[in-house]
Amino acid sequence: MAKRDFYEILGVSKDATEAEIKKAYRKKAIQFHPDKNPDDKSAEDKFKEAAEAYEILSNAEKKQRYDQYGHAGVDGQGGFGGGGMNMDDIFSQFGDIFGGGGGGGSPFESFFGGGGRGGGRSRQAVGSNIRIKLKLNLEDITSGVEKKIKYKKKVVAKGVTFDNCATCGGRGQVTRVQSTFLGQMQTASPCPTCRGMGKKVKNVPPGADGMGLITEEVTTTIQIPAGVADGMQLNVRGKGNEMPGGAAGDLIVLVEETKHENLERDGNNIIFNLHISFPQAALGADVEVPTVSGKARIKIEPGTPSGKVLRLRGKGIPDVNGYATGDQLIYVNVFTPKKLNSEEKAMMKQLLDSENFTPDPTQEKGFFDKMKDFFN
Repeated sequence: MAKRDFYEILGVSKDATEAEIKKAYRKKAIQFHPDKNPDDKSAEDKFKEAAEAYEILSNAEKKQRYDQYGHAGVDGQGGFGGGGMNMDDIFSQFGDIFGGGGGGGSPFESFFGGGGRGGGRSRQAVGSNIRIKLKLNLEDITSGVEKKIKYKKKVVAKGVTFDNCATCGGRGQVTRVQSTFLGQMQTASPCPTCRGMGKKVKNVPPGADGMGLITEEVTTTIQIPAGVADGMQLNVRGKGNEMPGGAAGDLIVLVEETKHENLERDGNNIIFNLHISFPQAALGADVEVPTVSGKARIKIEPGTPSGKVLRLRGKGIPDVNGYATGDQLIYVNVFTPKKLNSEEKAMMKQLLDSENFTPDPTQEKGFFDKMKDFFN
């Protein structure tokens, strides 16, 4: 039976661009994809036919020979020519057409359960993740810090060798076809024999488990960004347990914020409760307060009431996404003594009738006025 014209198969003209040829092939590939047309031999043949046409027309040299000599100029030149069409080769060579880089899955894989057909598209086995807690103080969180972490992980032992798994043929997945109300659907799942590795341990060194893994203590340096919060998780890729023949899992670091001696965190702001005496509040004073980066001196204005909030701008915690930096908020608490000696009592009694010590509500701002001042 004579072969059809490659341009006719893809539905493009002879002067079609590379992009037009690729677009046309992708359309045909999706239309006749085996996952979309299970057990349809006609669709599979058309899928192979389109793949052969694309292989020739997407290659400038082969396209030139085909344009000049027709099928006779490219017979035996293509990887799919001569009638030896292999579906796995199609998927591995043209994986990018189906929605991913070399070896990537087709757009139907997510709809039909993943995996699908083709040994070239099997997913790589991945080791398990490791979760650890990391305690950080307020200074670490505010500035960001580099930490060296020691932990135990599974690593592939030296000297271990492997054979391809006989159950899955080295793919790491097994497929099955089941009937649903939508028709037959093909799904893939990790191979139960090799647990998705695609390989079976042939030689196990002394001390290794059945998968050729041993436990080792390792040290990893990680960079903690400024602004992390208690309960936040940091994902360090590839630092988890190893998988023979596959990729290592991830190291999941759970942030645990330790309590500061004097300061409290409120979002990206830092809170400090300042206690001053009544004379300091009435007369004013210069006082020293702690900050994350050291000490700072602030001025207490004469007549400062208890409950006033002072702000040190930019002395808080940077936002973890880099948007802004919080402030340090100083809550003023005027200390009222509960016990006075006779001399102190006499002094206080002298002030009872003083006009300056008589409460005047008109001189005190209400709660909402104080809030306006705080946010301005």
